[in-house]
Amino acid sequence: MRVAVLGMGRMGRALAERLLARDFTVTVWNRTPGRAGEVTARGATEAADPAEAARGAEVVLISLADDTAVREVMTRLAGVEGPIFADMSTVSPDTSRALGEAAPGGRFVAAPIIGGPAAVAEGQAFTLVGGDRELVDDLRPIWAEGFAVYRYCGADPGHAVTFKLLNNYLLMSSVAVLGEVVATGLAAGVDDLLLRDFLLGWPTVPLAAHNRIDDILGGDHRGWFTTSLGAKDVRLAVEVARAAGVDPPIARLVQRRYEEAAELGWADADIGAIVELLHPRRHAVRDEGR
Repeated sequence: MRVAVLGMGRMGRALAERLLARDFTVTVWNRTPGRAGEVTARGATEAADPAEAARGAEVVLISLADDTAVREVMTRLAGVEGPIFADMSTVSPDTSRALGEAAPGGRFVAAPIIGGPAAVAEGQAFTLVGGDRELVDDLRPIWAEGFAVYRYCGADPGHAVTFKLLNNYLLMSSVAVLGEVVATGLAAGVDDLLLRDFLLGWPTVPLAAHNRIDDILGGDHRGWFTTSLGAKDVRLAVEVARAAGVDPPIARLVQRRYEEAAELGWADADIGAIVELLHPRRHAVRDEGR
């Protein structure tokens, strides 16, 4: 199958690498040149613009940072007839529906991914798919070879991204609370290693947050899911809630905490950096250096 992957961020690169490893023919494009070197070294072809990448492809996979980027790229794909367009970005439900209306021939599905770049590259991530069932079925080679599991969420592509936003809100809130637990425990003088063991063993700590425990304790923050992206995803979840007549106070607070972390210099750090708003030891070190 001939595939175009638009967007060479961590997720887009991982997706292209996975498909190359499964013998797909892959063409890639990125807004900023020079980020596709790893995938072209593995056999991908780099295009100069998204329309060039999409021409001749059977499916165009879009993996971009936000609604504005996805909408802008879709306008550049106008007139490219033939491929199915699958947006794997985390965007608002309204944006996903608008993309479906703008896609040439209406050949569009939403397919947001649950799992990080490493899971995508290893075929261990799964995807939530929404759109015309016939189009979804036409892309079975992508779902079968690229992912461990895919779940069909109905004909409305907005529902697939709604599920993704709800999932991400659960993750963001879990990591925010985990950061407060770590900061409180260390401020109270508990042993770091014993705290780590308890957090990994307690059933009250979600499994999805386990891979952030070492980062929150150690302060590395070099993961892939940034605080600015986390804030964006929770904001989108809040917008979904408000549009449905629900005003979620906890989600609004979680959104603001990630925004604060980004504003304080952690915008490009992993979401575990939310602990820096409270972490007593690193605050003490920072204060001593003033």
